[in-house]
Amino acid sequence: MNTHVVASISDQITSWLPTLGPWLFYLVVWGLVFAGTGLFVGAFIPFITGDSLVFAAGLVSANSHSGVNIFMMAIGIGLAAWFGDQTGYAIGFRLGRPYLDRRGGKWVLNAIARSEKFYKKFGWWAVVIGRFMPWARVFVPVIAGVSRMKYLRFSGSNLLGAVGWGIGLCVTGFFAASIPAVKNASYLIAAAFIAASLIAGGRSWLANRRR
Repeated sequence: MNTHVVASISDQITSWLPTLGPWLFYLVVWGLVFAGTGLFVGAFIPFITGDSLVFAAGLVSANSHSGVNIFMMAIGIGLAAWFGDQTGYAIGFRLGRPYLDRRGGKWVLNAIARSEKFYKKFGWWAVVIGRFMPWARVFVPVIAGVSRMKYLRFSGSNLLGAVGWGIGLCVTGFFAASIPAVKNASYLIAAAFIAASLIAGGRSWLANRRR
């Protein structure tokens, strides 16, 4: 994915602002970030609930006329990401492995299997690293709950991942728009994240449609 495609996706998301206004824009962005993992929406449309959304939110915040504050937006995204994963953990902890086994679609089931192996291999760090991987972002928190990972241990790793991903990528978008000297580098970083999300989302949609 090149920077022109990243810019196009970001432009589509930033076009929401005139319709929604700044306060509703905050709520929509935060709600989508939460739903990406807390409600498993990210398993099917990660490019809407994940990296492209967070990066574009940073771009919007850089516009002095938008009425969107970068500190409020970034912190809100970090909290939404944290609460989304905490919800996924609680679901896994309470409902157990049968809940995962009921997920439909070949790609989703494969993503669950990959996430389970990833969690067994990396443990605490899987929650942190998984936040940066579209296929693991949704399922690792649930698997951590199924595996009865200690709550405080999970919450700490989840906080590190949510802050690094949510706040980090949002601020990257902000600097991409506000500091021309780092614009190209910022778009390249975002392109890597968003490309992975688009591929994962496309595979998920096709696999579940075939089913």
